[in-house]
Amino acid sequence: MHDDLIRTLQTRFSQHMERHAGLAWDAVLARLNAAPASLTALQHMEDTGGEPDVIGHAGETGAVTFCDCSAESPAGRRSLCFDDAALAARKANKPAGSAAAMADAMGIALLTEAHYRQLQELGAFDQKTSSWIATPASVRKLGGALFCDRRYGQVFVYHNGAESYYAARGFRGLLRV
Repeated sequence: MHDDLIRTLQTRFSQHMERHAGLAWDAVLARLNAAPASLTALQHMEDTGGEPDVIGHAGETGAVTFCDCSAESPAGRRSLCFDDAALAARKANKPAGSAAAMADAMGIALLTEAHYRQLQELGAFDQKTSSWIATPASVRKLGGALFCDRRYGQVFVYHNGAESYYAARGFRGLLRV
């Protein structure tokens, strides 16, 4: 059922060995076979333009971490406010949904700032777009949310009202298998 996805993931894995140095595809495939439900989440990531790839490996447990590695924030996950509370707070011109709810429905997590910075060490991502990231409760309580991008060779973290949404802002996801 997921044969095409497995082939796509294997090809991407082989083309970007710098993202997961020292890790063999057989180890990744074994993790996927042991957790078949993860393939549904990875398929959602792929279908929305995320181009998931392995960016981490926990040697002691064998867990692998997949992340959206598309050059820009995934096209199928843009124009979303931060979470459902922000969506409900909008009085007019509501977006189609929220990043947090979509990530949850896909079975993935929003990147934290640390994850986002880790991803940026592997390449230059979000040079024309931006991505919502997991936001501390203290910021969210005040109505804000955080997002990141890469400009001028630097990674920037910004804040915005959680109810805002833009055609060039989406979110990246993370999945541990």
